[in-house]
Amino acid sequence: MKIKITTTNIELTSAIESYVQEKIRSVEKFALPHESEDPIAEVEIGKTTNHHQSGDVFRAEVNLRVRGKHFRATSEKDDLYAAVDDMRNELVRELSSHKDKTRTLVRRGAGMIKNMLRFGREK
Repeated sequence: MKIKITTTNIELTSAIESYVQEKIRSVEKFALPHESEDPIAEVEIGKTTNHHQSGDVFRAEVNLRVRGKHFRATSEKDDLYAAVDDMRNELVRELSSHKDKTRTLVRRGAGMIKNMLRFGREK
């Protein structure tokens, strides 16, 4: 998985970079990569504004491209690490939801074919 990290209104330290990479790499098992392409994750972290001191100041956003599909998750929290954790959980929820939807569609189609083979064509 390719991870591109950009920052807004903060400096990217090695600790923040390694934390974000660790969290995004843990999502890789939910994304089904294609043999010829790597999933691309574009992560943006930072402060919403420079002059606010309290409240939901930190923002984390990820755009993930897997097999031509785009997944996006954002989070705003009062702690940078909490925002990254929340962003990761939202991304996992989106990937799982997409996987369940496609699986349900395939099973529904397979059930219709099975009924057609079992009982003949219904009108």
